[in-house]
Amino acid sequence: MRAFITILSLALFTSCKTEIKVGPDYSKLESIPTKEQVGRTVLPDTIAPVTAPFAMPEFVKPSFPDRSINIKDKIEVTASLITNIIQQAIDTISTQGGGTVIIPEGEWLTGRIALKSNVNLHFEDGAVLRFSTDVKDYQPAVFTRVESLEVMSLAACIYANNQENIAITGNGKLIGPFDGEIKARSYMKPIETLVDLNKPAEERIHDGSKEDWIFPPKFISPINCKKVYIEGVSLENTAFWNIVPTYCDNVIIRGVYVNSYGIPRGDGIDIESSKNVLIEYSTLNTGDDCFTMKSGRGEDGMKVNKPTENVVVRYCLAQKGHGGITCGSETAGVIRNLYVHDCVFEGTVVGIRFKTRRPRGGGGEYLYYDRIRMNLEATAIKWDMLGTPAYVGELAERLPARPVNKLTPFYKDVSMTNLIIENSTHFLKVYGIPESPLTNLTIDNVDANSSGLIIINDGKNVNISNAKIETPDHVIDILGGENISLENVEIKTESSALEFPNEEATLNNVKFLK
Repeated sequence: MRAFITILSLALFTSCKTEIKVGPDYSKLESIPTKEQVGRTVLPDTIAPVTAPFAMPEFVKPSFPDRSINIKDKIEVTASLITNIIQQAIDTISTQGGGTVIIPEGEWLTGRIALKSNVNLHFEDGAVLRFSTDVKDYQPAVFTRVESLEVMSLAACIYANNQENIAITGNGKLIGPFDGEIKARSYMKPIETLVDLNKPAEERIHDGSKEDWIFPPKFISPINCKKVYIEGVSLENTAFWNIVPTYCDNVIIRGVYVNSYGIPRGDGIDIESSKNVLIEYSTLNTGDDCFTMKSGRGEDGMKVNKPTENVVVRYCLAQKGHGGITCGSETAGVIRNLYVHDCVFEGTVVGIRFKTRRPRGGGGEYLYYDRIRMNLEATAIKWDMLGTPAYVGELAERLPARPVNKLTPFYKDVSMTNLIIENSTHFLKVYGIPESPLTNLTIDNVDANSSGLIIINDGKNVNISNAKIETPDHVIDILGGENISLENVEIKTESSALEFPNEEATLNNVKFLK
């Protein structure tokens, strides 16, 4: 049942002898950064100390021995493909105890490169490294994850496995292989239909030698590595996800620029089952989600059981993309201890986005968002925990509620404070799971301009406080809600009545202005 609450009845919640302040505390919103104050163009030289609602390590720039090889010195004539020259330089420097491999000014063509311990792959100003579009230049298959499933595949243009103290630095440009054979043979079916999950990972070999399709290489993807540092480089034209640390510990990504707009599956930065991560002063313009947290898919991800945890994202700019900051939809190992602050999402579809599916398992918890500015094409804050029939069949249907099992995902304990939403189509959309509703969401101190108000399907303990929402809408739609509350909220609308299911929610000091 829905109830229509008129201006008169809402006055009951605001009438008292002492006037109670309704709406946000603007003194806390004034210093939220603008798009000119974040992103790669304002990258500082030093890494400031990290503060977060959970324990984080100290992040410092890596150091390397004073030893270098400039690949230009190794090239006798201009070669069409210099993969071996770059790889030999990396191998040599690593064997000698570490140092820097320099990619000089000029345009160079290469296949897959494997980074080794204690090596800094440095790009000088004006350096352009273009990656081959031929499948053979990424063979043989190596261990990796594709869409959070373990496989033996083409992996990444720049790859590393079980290495420590590695870096990619400089202001050079890397151009990916989204063209030619790589593009023509990229897989189009749901990955579960292509990978035999009954086989161990080392037998899931998909390198393009026996099939007419491939899993295209990611751009930069270290796996099982410690002390990973990426700074300054620009990436464009990727064939798949761009920067994807997987099973890594102590990762710093700062001052990078990614442009994959218009490329399907062109995620910007995906943190996969990794911990102790700092992402700062980076600018992403992507064909899919921008800054994304993932932790494994379904039973395969639960067997691995590696969370993504202890991640800070700060002073970053998301331009185009499906989501500014996203959790999921791969959540099997759990995403926890994420702190996003002082970021701007300028032109993404959704601002703060959460995804999972009934068969994905795991979930997300202890997720914190503070001091975010958003100017969006669609919803400001959105949960989609059901997915679509194309991927999960009838499990995408909300009802009937299913029995809770090991693959039932969750989202809980999420805090959002100090938000400026300059434009959005909806302030909040929650599409939870009846048997596993979104639980414990607090949104506090918000100034929002939105075409639509609030939709909550299957949410528990949701509190919105100290907010102003300017909207032409008059509907707050709740289905399967428990303990939903608005406190000190001003809703400025063109309507003469607010439609609100007050049997499932409470209003406290809500001001309704026409």
